[in-house]
Amino acid sequence: MKCEFKKDFLWGAATSGPQAEGRFEKHHDSVFDYWYDIEPEAFFDRVGPNVASNFYNSYKKDLAMMKSIGFNSFRTSIQWTRLIKDFETFEVYPEAVKFYNSVIDECIELEMEPFINLHHFDLPIELYKKYGGWESKHVVDLYEGFASKCFELFSDRVKHWITFNEPIVVVEGEYLWRFHYPKLVDGKKAVQVAYNLNLASAKAINAFKKRGYHKEGGKIGIVLNLTPSYPRSNSMEDKKAADFADMFYNRMFLDTAVKGSFPKELVEVLDKDNVLWDSSEKELEIIKENTVDYLGINYYQPRRVKEKEKLYDMPTWIPEKYFDNYIMPGRRINKHRGWEIYPKAIYDIAINIRDNYNNIPWYISENGIGVEGEEKFKNEEGVIEDDYRINFIKEHLQFLNKGIKEGSNCFGYHLWTPIDCWSWSNAYKNRYGFIALDLKTQIKTIKKSGYWFKKLTENRGF
Repeated sequence: MKCEFKKDFLWGAATSGPQAEGRFEKHHDSVFDYWYDIEPEAFFDRVGPNVASNFYNSYKKDLAMMKSIGFNSFRTSIQWTRLIKDFETFEVYPEAVKFYNSVIDECIELEMEPFINLHHFDLPIELYKKYGGWESKHVVDLYEGFASKCFELFSDRVKHWITFNEPIVVVEGEYLWRFHYPKLVDGKKAVQVAYNLNLASAKAINAFKKRGYHKEGGKIGIVLNLTPSYPRSNSMEDKKAADFADMFYNRMFLDTAVKGSFPKELVEVLDKDNVLWDSSEKELEIIKENTVDYLGINYYQPRRVKEKEKLYDMPTWIPEKYFDNYIMPGRRINKHRGWEIYPKAIYDIAINIRDNYNNIPWYISENGIGVEGEEKFKNEEGVIEDDYRINFIKEHLQFLNKGIKEGSNCFGYHLWTPIDCWSWSNAYKNRYGFIALDLKTQIKTIKKSGYWFKKLTENRGF
């Protein structure tokens, strides 16, 4: 059966400033720059963000390669730490403005729609040390100022803006599960940070609307990584556990982004447990009135959930107080990443957005498979034969196509990532790109999946 997409469907891939650009001519450090400098051994093979995929110096060649494999769109991010000279006055670095202008202009010249994100886990370390980072509402206001400066500089050409990429990961990584600096375990702070990130997104949207960028054809959204929560069984206890996991890890940002309010049941539980965020009526009104124009959805894996079976004995509040994660017997797994492969969830997401979120326009902003040691799949011509990636994409696109045919308003698909990029503490352990990167030489070569993707985009399906 043919899997076919509409003519104006957006095809491409996503990366980010901190994962691609390198630290060239960057005058401030992000939390990740700082973490690498103080603890390089925390990063796979001690590889940090200093060079990454050298996008800062090679963006013209890189973008041309992306265009050559069929891209008509591309997502990256503007680094707060690169653009802004003074975080309180929003004075900018002219060389950074020049760089981002050049990237945007090159995308437009190549007829690749630029999707520009404003935050990809790269909080300035100064704002963490001085104010506590996203724990602080002052930092929320500074982010709003940074976003406003970006709109002012680039909105004449950028028509698709994104406030945050995967804000729940900031909550999880920094304040619950210790996989991002500062590696705290503090449920009360985690919940406040979640609220502040929602408020920051709404304030950026408000700034965008107030300046009339919608009238110039601009749209602003958010990118959320959704992990659909599936109960182990149909028992009331398992379903209740899955509902809570869904509320905290998905709907805490999805409901606010689209509907303008937090899940009522989640608020009640957090209040009962004395960890509810500090908020004001005025702030909640800002969140209510400033919802997104569209959604980006990152999908990698589902969450399997069962009722709480182990005694809750954490010294601080965590959402897992109300459920246990469940390893489903016989599940398909990406052994390199430890993640379940479950393509049908992309269909479930499509139908959920159609039925429960006003069928808002949305696109797959990330999807992909990370594999370690890809060089062993190189053929005699030096091309990596990543058929596993082709098959992974095909399976997910089939379920996405089914959701679209049933009325879900999806307008595009982006892989993570165009060129193998630096993946935080995993560095270059797992490779995700259509284009391979030789770390030592910085030579980039198209993989088999890249050539296949070009045919996919030309045929609008397979």
